[in-house]
Amino acid sequence: MDRLFAHFANRIAHVAGSPATFLACVLLVIAWAAAGPVFHFSENWQLVINTGTTIVTFLMVFLIQNTQNRDGAALQTKLDELIRSSAAHNEFMGIEKLTDEELSALHAQCEAAARKSQATLERTRAERRRRGHTQSGPQTHGGG
Repeated sequence: MDRLFAHFANRIAHVAGSPATFLACVLLVIAWAAAGPVFHFSENWQLVINTGTTIVTFLMVFLIQNTQNRDGAALQTKLDELIRSSAAHNEFMGIEKLTDEELSALHAQCEAAARKSQATLERTRAERRRRGHTQSGPQTHGGG
């Protein structure tokens, strides 16, 4: 049942996001608007579009959320595998389950580490310039 629903949700999300579906919806709204004078812009005429869009929106929310949940879980699993198999810190695996405060603290640690790395890089560049090195290596004097 889960596999069938996942396939259905993916297919509907793909179709719903296509240019053809968007164009069809635009044409449907234009046809509905054009029919307004025929129905004297009645409450029933308005109710048709309101009810139709409400039902479609209600159902699409669940399908799209299901697709996004699965995509997010797959992406997180891929990132976890990259972290696990690299020199990255394993403490980052599973951080999507942390609270907002815990994520903010971890983000602040990463920013501090990045600032420290940037400062070290700038000191190294300044030292290389002081010693007469360019970005591509030591300067050479004379021809050859």
